Amino acid sequence: MSISLKRYPLVSIITVNFNQAVVTCALLESLNKITYPNLEVIVVDNHSTKDDPSIIKKRYPNIVFIQNPINYGFAAGNNYGLMRARGEYVMLLNNDIEVPPDFLEPLIAKLERNPDIGAVSPRIRFYYQPDIIQYAGYTPMDKITIRNAAIGYREKDVGQYNEDRETPSAHGAAMVVPIRVVKEIGLMSYIFFLYYEEADWCERILRAGYKIYYVGSSYVLHKESVSTGKLSTLKIYYLNRNRIVFMRRNLHGKEYYVALLYQLFVAIPKNAFSFLLKGKISLFLAYYRAIGWHVTHLFSKEIHENPML
Repeated sequence: MSISLKRYPLVSIITVNFNQAVVTCALLESLNKITYPNLEVIVVDNHSTKDDPSIIKKRYPNIVFIQNPINYGFAAGNNYGLMRARGEYVMLLNNDIEVPPDFLEPLIAKLERNPDIGAVSPRIRFYYQPDIIQYAGYTPMDKITIRNAAIGYREKDVGQYNEDRETPSAHGAAMVVPIRVVKEIGLMSYIFFLYYEEADWCERILRAGYKIYYVGSSYVLHKESVSTGKLSTLKIYYLNRNRIVFMRRNLHGKEYYVALLYQLFVAIPKNAFSFLLKGKISLFLAYYRAIGWHVTHLFSKEIHENPML
């Protein structure tokens, strides 16, 4: 869909690389072909130890390349990019995304015409099944399970989600935020490391009085789970640890205690013991390492901190 803008403000696209130089180069190659004329691309390497990350800078010398001394995680990696960004708009884009040439104009047009919108995301399709939808907006976060669902997930894309609409949360794999909003609400919380960071960020955007929109006239393609695998101990640990972090930061009073009891006495035991019965001990232990982290950080002030830009 061709969309013209009265002006083309600078957009800073930020992507985080960790041991996936070839995957990141594929993203950059697709960004080289986009039609949006005013762009800076920032690649944050989180101390890759495989796939020499220097090839990214050698192949794409015009990018801003940040090489971190350790793996700071997804949230902090994006924050380092945000701190270097010069654009009026910043886009967080997973390195396992590829984009069509005209994907950015509809996103920027939506924000330019609606200053009350604090974040937008495009439709996301599966890269290896490009006619199948991964995301077309989110359902509200359930305040007991602390889960939401992607609208349209695994549906065939026949144009049923072409209309823009308000959504409770943008998708962290592809979201655009005005830099003025980032300056107002702050960066992502460093505590998350991986998972739930964008859900928490979106909660802060909403609390600041902004809306969040799904933009149906734009799409990207996502190579889902290239980064962490379907059932890795890393994924299980951080999903469960950060689900409770999200609760501690965003729920209060009765809502918080009901959700906490559900996680500790229903969801985590049920899922953990299902892996134990299958003999997957490392996955079983990942659940209880997640709980252990909260025991050792019971009074941590860091959980509630919001670093500012």
